[in-house]
Amino acid sequence: MSVGMERLGDPFGFAGDGDGGRRARRLVRERAAKVVVDGTLLDDVELMTSEAIANALLHGSGLIEVVVATDGRRLRVEVGDDGPAQADPHGRPRLDHGRGLTVIDALATEWGLDQSPRRTRLWFVVDAQQPPADA
Repeated sequence: MSVGMERLGDPFGFAGDGDGGRRARRLVRERAAKVVVDGTLLDDVELMTSEAIANALLHGSGLIEVVVATDGRRLRVEVGDDGPAQADPHGRPRLDHGRGLTVIDALATEWGLDQSPRRTRLWFVVDAQQPPADA
């Protein structure tokens, strides 16, 4: 988690089956609404969360963990999983790609994909105080 960021609630973990993804999106939106004033930006945060979760379900394994944090000005969402679904015998990092990262790249202020042999974390940051688009 970034320096100066405080978690908004406890991390939310879920397995890849059931309605965990839907509950995680709702939870992120509720927590984001504490600092994000623009409804369109809240929609964007929910969409990016959905794409990050889909990415973890498609490429990852194990428990998926979602963390929401803020420094009062920016909002950060992290979606982590237990790494590649199939271990690469050559130790290459997995390549996450597709529509999800394109959406996140277009909407986030900044984002990244942090990988270790045991954990993958996709994160994005938005400026929580940006004025509504119609202002």
